[in-house]
Amino acid sequence: MFPEFSLSERYQEIYPGVGFGLTLISSCREAASPEGFVPEAWTKIGLRTRRCILKGFPYALLYAIEKDDILITVVANLHRDPEHYRNRIV
Repeated sequence: MFPEFSLSERYQEIYPGVGFGLTLISSCREAASPEGFVPEAWTKIGLRTRRCILKGFPYALLYAIEKDDILITVVANLHRDPEHYRNRIV
């Protein structure tokens, strides 16, 4: 589902004392799982972009609903200035 997470998972294997990354990855996967994810339910923040808050983290998935798919554009840190990821909102 998130191929870019494989590098983070590999990092966690090399440095096992750092558990935050795997927990964040797990939260992302849970939030976007087809079983429980209702794309239209989350807050609309752009013409096509919506924001899904991750449970237990100050992060959100920003995504766009495409014809037959969900395009996750960024995992946003909600404590950062929104200008950091504003160019990914469509």
